[in-house]
Amino acid sequence: MNRLIVKYILLSAFGFLHSVAIIAQDNNKQVAEEFVEIGDEIYFVQKAPEQAKEMYIQAAQLDPSNIKANYMAGKTISETINKGEATPYFQQVYQLDADYKFDLLYSIARSYQYGLQFEEAIEHYNRYLERLEQDKDYRGEDKIPENQVKRRIYECQNGQEFIANARNFIIKNIGSSINSNSLDYAPVINADETMMIFTSRRKQNNLNENVYDDNFAYEDIFISYKENGKWGPAKNIDEPVNTLYFESNLALSADGKQLYLYRDENNGDIYVSDQRSDGSWSEPEPVSDNINSSYSENSVTISPDGQTIYFSSDRPGGFGGLDLYKCEKDRKGEWGKVTNLGETVNTPYDEDGVFMDFDGKTLYFSSRGRKGMGGYDIFKSVYKAEDDSWNDPVNLGYPINTPDDDIFFVSTKDGKRGYFATVRNDGVGYLDIYMVEIPDQTEELANKLDKKNQKQLAKEEGLANRNIGQVNQPKSSNTLQPVQLLLKVEDASNQQALDAQVSLKGNQKDETLASQKIADGIYRFDIQNNKTVEYVLAVEKPGYVYKSVKVSIPPMADKPQEFRKKVTLDPVTQVATDYRMVLDFVYFDFNSAHLKDESQDELSRLKSFLEENPGVRVEIAGHTDNIGSATYNKALSQKRAQAIVNYLAEQGIATERLTAQGYGETDPIASNDDEAEGRELNRRVEMRVLESRTIANQ
Repeated sequence: MNRLIVKYILLSAFGFLHSVAIIAQDNNKQVAEEFVEIGDEIYFVQKAPEQAKEMYIQAAQLDPSNIKANYMAGKTISETINKGEATPYFQQVYQLDADYKFDLLYSIARSYQYGLQFEEAIEHYNRYLERLEQDKDYRGEDKIPENQVKRRIYECQNGQEFIANARNFIIKNIGSSINSNSLDYAPVINADETMMIFTSRRKQNNLNENVYDDNFAYEDIFISYKENGKWGPAKNIDEPVNTLYFESNLALSADGKQLYLYRDENNGDIYVSDQRSDGSWSEPEPVSDNINSSYSENSVTISPDGQTIYFSSDRPGGFGGLDLYKCEKDRKGEWGKVTNLGETVNTPYDEDGVFMDFDGKTLYFSSRGRKGMGGYDIFKSVYKAEDDSWNDPVNLGYPINTPDDDIFFVSTKDGKRGYFATVRNDGVGYLDIYMVEIPDQTEELANKLDKKNQKQLAKEEGLANRNIGQVNQPKSSNTLQPVQLLLKVEDASNQQALDAQVSLKGNQKDETLASQKIADGIYRFDIQNNKTVEYVLAVEKPGYVYKSVKVSIPPMADKPQEFRKKVTLDPVTQVATDYRMVLDFVYFDFNSAHLKDESQDELSRLKSFLEENPGVRVEIAGHTDNIGSATYNKALSQKRAQAIVNYLAEQGIATERLTAQGYGETDPIASNDDEAEGRELNRRVEMRVLESRTIANQ
């Protein structure tokens, strides 16, 4: 292990101190082989794909002709997060050797599916089916059976439908008070939404200072209380609920006094802990021998009246895999007979992540079966007391559900919000907890206005056609429809709609899309692309701190697609000292303080913000990862911060309002153990407010 660490440090230093452009090709190949060797040891011996992934990615970047590096980069990405990013690596393998793996076309298709590129995924799944037909006698371990491939095609078809009919959900990361740079998931809340309990594999405040075989900390349960409408810093719930090993919370009673949790004993059992009057928690006890079995019990939820418990189990007698069951208390208050929820709810696939809503009849759960987009999808079914049956489960749709696993959804008592764990572009760590917000009346009004505008436009087009002697033809179902992005801008302090200057710019130079205002603070973009494109969405308003965010827009389809995005702006008058904002769209040349041309738009927004708010004094803070020496990192970060200050000064911003400070590797916002979700985030430049005051007649 020591040899491995030394080799990694030496290779990292080599890659950091030398520009790729001046490394001889033979050296590239040799170093790439070294990275593959390290990756193999991490992946196959330590069983840690997240850490192995960055080794393979670096190897593939150094030597694109290294077929194993590309294949293992794709494979490890597919086994971790942001699985859609595996596509170019698998495609490179196919270009080098189409027969490298029998299921290579399937792997390409799967990564396209994860990346929401369903048409390309279906094409490659069908090509893999053709290969299956041609090689019927193949018996290798890398053979994917026909029925599984057809299931994937069905999921892609569902995905096309769900994205074309995207739901009006607003999904927001609940922030760093709860989320860490590791894995955070399985949130549960009490009825008045003042307490959240969740599971985390963070190292900080974990009872066990060691890590598990996958290089993540052991599971611990954490708790957070809502203070003045915001979630306070999460704390370890501590002993006796947590031990040195794995504990995961499962459910919370409506009053927040009983916590149900999972312990990896007896193949997985459900325990319950009671909150004492002093706020501490009792020693967890098994719920009941009627509920716990020698098989696995994975998730649980309790009805609001505490009389019925629902849980998942793979015990015999079900419909296949994990099934959902229920158990009711008898007259003595003991848990009675367990019954299966039946084939309306359960399938031959896994059902898990169960949650009974506060209305006592709406059941949320996740399933790998029925009409899903891939992995676990979240469904809901309503109990009908009159005939003791369940309604057919309904998929919650996109953007809550994705082709990856979406599970452990819980709703608030008023039904206006929900919480679940997912991987998104704006995440704090590997897996974060997000809040789902149901659109308010303003957004519903915007939707109605939008439809009204479309009807009026259609009417005007019809009149124009008649005036020139044309006959209106019904629109072909094969006509591709533009993707609509509806943007709502709000004041972060009071949630009031704001009129602002908004822009949406793509990768191509000068590719800026026009917006149409359809209501106060609400704007629409009509986007026409034949592939998924990432845009920079910028929102600016005098008196507020501007925001720039990345938005990924899928290709056009034969049905309309609508996506909704909410951006909140902070009033400058309420920005406290030490307010920070990462300048995500400022770029430098490798190992250099030279600003790239792509930084121009973000720097222009920063300049405009400072011009409009002369009472604001800022620090430009440079940060790096921990690769290379601390002295070198601090010097590079100082140069990069100074480069931005120099630009602003050249644009007329008074130098006394600007400070450049390089922090090097001393202030990370993510773990330096990983590249894509760690060191890449730590290599950043921030704007930090040092002073914010009002200037008369500004």
